Amino acid sequence: MGCHYKHLNIDERENLLLLLGEGKTIREIAREMGRDKSTISREIARNSLGAKKSEKKKKVYRPSLAQSRYEKRRKSCCPKKKLLSPEIYETVRKLFLEMKWSPEQIAGRMREEGTFLISTNTIYRAIYTGMFDEAGCSRNRKGAKRYLRHKGKPRKGKKSKDGRGKIKISHELAERPKEANERMRIGDWEEDTVIGKPGGPCLVTSVDRKSRFLVGGKSENKRAESVTPVMIKAHQGLPVYTITPDRGTEFSHHRKVTAALKAEFYFPPPHHPWERGSNENTNGLIREYFPKSTNFAMISEEEIQAVFQKLNLRPRKCLGFKTPFEVFYNLSLLLHLT
Repeated sequence: MGCHYKHLNIDERENLLLLLGEGKTIREIAREMGRDKSTISREIARNSLGAKKSEKKKKVYRPSLAQSRYEKRRKSCCPKKKLLSPEIYETVRKLFLEMKWSPEQIAGRMREEGTFLISTNTIYRAIYTGMFDEAGCSRNRKGAKRYLRHKGKPRKGKKSKDGRGKIKISHELAERPKEANERMRIGDWEEDTVIGKPGGPCLVTSVDRKSRFLVGGKSENKRAESVTPVMIKAHQGLPVYTITPDRGTEFSHHRKVTAALKAEFYFPPPHHPWERGSNENTNGLIREYFPKSTNFAMISEEEIQAVFQKLNLRPRKCLGFKTPFEVFYNLSLLLHLT
């Protein structure tokens, strides 16, 4: 159970002085104030002046002095800025600002590799106290806090319409095999697109449910004719058993993908993004590199694949702070965090 102890406030200290003046004992004062007698005894001993130990009756309790001393003690015991080691600071700074890892991912992976022992809260405290605020990283005067997930992220309106659920589907999500539902194997994928500038190129993203491994690429537009070949190419040479997309029209040619990859499609109900949670989360990570309204016509395929590689080498809490690459290929890497 947590500690429910509350420090005395100035009103209680003034009441204590009044009760002392009435000649009441510590036990009587404690009962009347609803406090433990040891709390009252300690308060008087700490904050009384004008007497030696042999002259206890002449001690004078001062509420204002007690409050002043209390505030000073509280200020001195507040958490200090950590990450004082230049080596630790530089490692965390690089992973947070450049690699865009979350504080939890940084701390967890460091423990996994035995590099440094540092808590997630320590990293968050460093961020919120401005230790990573540098020239060029500030936005809306929020500094490095803007690099945290979902900080100021806009929400989609509930009344927006996109015509989902109007394509012919092969299988309902309820028909998907148990092995895919329970993430028991490599090769069950969730599919989606990440749009950029309206009417322009978009990203096709596919995430393995078990490992969170990301593949995909750039499509000329969001039409099925362009998205389908990107999907097929991205999965060539990889295990593919099932694919779970949304019901967007860009996946209306799913039968062509099934014929090429020998993988069945399983469609969740319209407007159920949580049924593809791994892909939705990964698309959120991609947005850290390519914000909304990014003109993907100006972004090369090499740049896109470099971002995919960074995400595949980013540790995940759900994987025990292993990376998607390690889980997908059953390998163990040393990420050289120093």
